[in-house]
Amino acid sequence: MPHQPSRLQLDIVIGKSYWTRVFPEDGWAVFCLSVDGKPVTCSKGLTIGSHYSMGDMPALDVLLHPGGRGTRPQLNDSQHLKWVRRQRRSVPLMTSVCTGSLVFAAAGLLTGRPATTHWGALDRLKELDPTIDVRAGERFVDDGDMVTSAGVSAGIDMALHLVARLSSPERARQVRRGIQYDPQPPV
Repeated sequence: MPHQPSRLQLDIVIGKSYWTRVFPEDGWAVFCLSVDGKPVTCSKGLTIGSHYSMGDMPALDVLLHPGGRGTRPQLNDSQHLKWVRRQRRSVPLMTSVCTGSLVFAAAGLLTGRPATTHWGALDRLKELDPTIDVRAGERFVDDGDMVTSAGVSAGIDMALHLVARLSSPERARQVRRGIQYDPQPPV
């Protein structure tokens, strides 16, 4: 029987949080972390609480690296890139939303692999590592142990894909219905 993961680290993918709260019998938990365990203020002013610091977090089965403007300094932050590489050695499934994939590229984790990111950063992804098979038209790319997604709503698509992959398609449909995710843009 394959290993059944027990923990899931996600930052702002609401579908995952809904999944773990409403269906605890699936055995997953969601938590947020920051460098020092303190809250993080996002680029638009929203503050996200942290459950752990990078130094005291439990072992992970899945790691989601968020995107946004905060990733730009991380591209040159040798300590952060070292931490990401260290996670790659022990975390079975690495995922990213939006420009989180730029950090994975800067850490050398996407070399020779297919990946995507926010449409406004596709060229930057290719600049960071020309060997990446940049998938501009895809909302998320599942390459086995590495899953990357484009912008925010594409991250929800990826989250539902991961629920289906880690639990079942039926569970993913239940989560989609629970969070009332039925994209019908008004414009």
